[in-house]
Formats: sequence, C-alpha cells, structure tokens
Amino acid sequence: MKNNYLKTMVCCVALLGTSSLMAQPAGGFGGFQQQASIETSQQWKDVNYAGDGQAFHTCDIYLPKQEKAAYPVVVHIYGSAWFSNNSKGAADIGTIVKSLLDAGYAVVCPNHRSSADAKWPAQINDIKAVVRFIRGEAKTYKFDTSFIATSGFSSGGHLATLCAVTNGVGQTKVGKEQLNIEGTVGQYTEQSSLVNAACDWSGPVDVTDMECGEHMSFGPSSPEDALVNSKKDVDPDKYLSVSFLPYIDKNDVPLIVFHGMKDNVVPCCQGKKLYDALKALGVKTDITLEPEGGHGMGMYSAENLKKMTNFLDAVRTRK
Repeated sequence: MKNNYLKTMVCCVALLGTSSLMAQPAGGFGGFQQQASIETSQQWKDVNYAGDGQAFHTCDIYLPKQEKAAYPVVVHIYGSAWFSNNSKGAADIGTIVKSLLDAGYAVVCPNHRSSADAKWPAQINDIKAVVRFIRGEAKTYKFDTSFIATSGFSSGGHLATLCAVTNGVGQTKVGKEQLNIEGTVGQYTEQSSLVNAACDWSGPVDVTDMECGEHMSFGPSSPEDALVNSKKDVDPDKYLSVSFLPYIDKNDVPLIVFHGMKDNVVPCCQGKKLYDALKALGVKTDITLEPEGGHGMGMYSAENLKKMTNFLDAVRTRK
C-alpha cells in the first residue's frame, strides 16, 4: 500500500499552451479532477526563481484573462508529502488555480526541493524565496505586491501555512533545534518574504501529532521522518520545528482551512487544531470540514472554491 501511494504522490501532468491550456484529470494524491479550460492573458513556464538553473527552483506563472496593469498574487503549492521536486504542473490547475485566476489573482506555482534533495528547512526556504522573487520581479510579471497570499494542498498546505505563520522569522531556535526559516535562496534576499493571507487545503500542519485521528500507516518510515532525516522519539524538537505550534501568535495573518472529514492520509484533526489555535489567539480564520471529503477527493466543490476566493477578497479589501 505504501509503495503504490508514493507512486501516485509524485505523478504529474504536462500542461502546455500559451494563452489557454487544458488541465488533464490528475489522479492519486490530490484526487481525480475534471478537465477544465484555463484562460490566461499571459503565462510563463519554468521560470527559475532562484537564479541557479535547477529544475526544483522553477515556477509557472499565470495571469488572469482580463488584462490589468497589475494583479494581486497567490502562490499555490502542490502536494507530494515533500517527496516531489517537480510537480508544479499538477498543482490543482483545474480547480484551485482556475478559481483564483477567475477571481482576478495572478497565480505562481513553484517547484521546491524534495526531502531527497535536502532536509528541512530547505522546503520553506524555497517558498520564502518565491515570495521574494515575486517582489523583486513585480514589474516584469505585473504583480501587485500589496497583496501576496500562499495556498497549498497537503504538504503544499503545510508549506503555505508555515510561510504565513513564520512571517518575519529568520534564525530561530525551537527547543534545542537551531534553524534558519528565511534562508538565503535566490537573488532577492533584500526583499521581504511577508505574505498577507494563507489557504490550507488538507495540510499536515502538526507533524508531532499525525496520530490525532484515523490515518494511513506508512510503516517504519513516514514522510515526516524523510523530511527531517530522523524519528520523532529521537529528535522531538526537530519535529516540532516543522509544525505551526512554535510560531503562531496573535499577529498572524488571516488563514482559511479546508479539510475532509474522511481524510485518512492527513486526519482532519490537523486542520481543526490549526483553526482552533488561531481562533484562540484572535487571528482572523475560517474552517470548512467537508463531511464526505477525503484527501483531495470531494474537496473542490464550487462552494468551497468560492469560500477561498471570498476569504482572500475580504482580507485584501480590509487591508
């Protein structure tokens, strides 16, 4: 079961075209998604946001069909249990990305280093670099940097959440674990990596407690073990540093959570724990627990996608 699961998590679809593209149904980790025509005014593929020529540091950029001088931006991150370094083309293109484009947001879908390429915090360093790139190249790609949000599914939801709750965090210490959340990836280290909001779709946001509900067994080695190259009972502080808990405070940016109540890969208590913690601090947040939703399957209804864009619109308007 584990081997079949890992194979499905790293599958991706090739997305081709210039002014419009057809997103093919992507199965496996994110569930089967229907074909959807995505119309853009401009798009760029395989843009290297780190300036190092590495495929795992590339992104695809999509601008809405309606042409404007500049667009608010959402960084949307694929799910892969941190195992894939090249799945940006399968990053919920026909669902989440399409809805964001239709709502007037530019969308940046980045690759990031996998747990085989580098260990934590390399993955969040890459996402921070994407945000800095957006600010550094705003004129080139018509980005309105007054509003930048992160979004992601599964491990992408984890990275989207961590990027938001670590606004302003650089060198830090979690217990005995010292790490640099900001990192030094890319050419725009002088730019800010702050974001204004986040959307978490089925993310494993507290890897110290993945047994909080019904979940898939990975046997002797879990994706979290691979990410940190250790075990929870050996390096508990390292595990804690991958979770949202050490970083949240009352000043966090608004964050919306979507989780399936029948998710047996990342149990829905993960999303609820994040929501409850933010709510207790007075942070603007919302949650949708989809009764029949699995791990991606049954999650992308028109209603849920509209909740996402409405939430981002409200944050942007209030801002």
